[in-house]
Amino acid sequence: MSDTPICSAKGCRSDAVWVLAWNNPKIHTPERRKTWIACEEHREHLSQFLSVRGFLKDVVPLREWEESAADR
Repeated sequence: MSDTPICSAKGCRSDAVWVLAWNNPKIHTPERRKTWIACEEHREHLSQFLSVRGFLKDVVPLREWEESAADR
């Protein structure tokens, strides 16, 4: 079994390479960030899903997100 995170898209088993940081302003404080992770194929679809609802805050390569988290 791989240690690589798996895409959040329903039914997808591909390795994730993107982090989609989002926030639902009706239930989360402004600084809170929830995350979905996406493979290359599903990044745009998941981004659009979150954007239409006004939830998407940032899309970052997974490696960059993990490096940033390690610095905190």
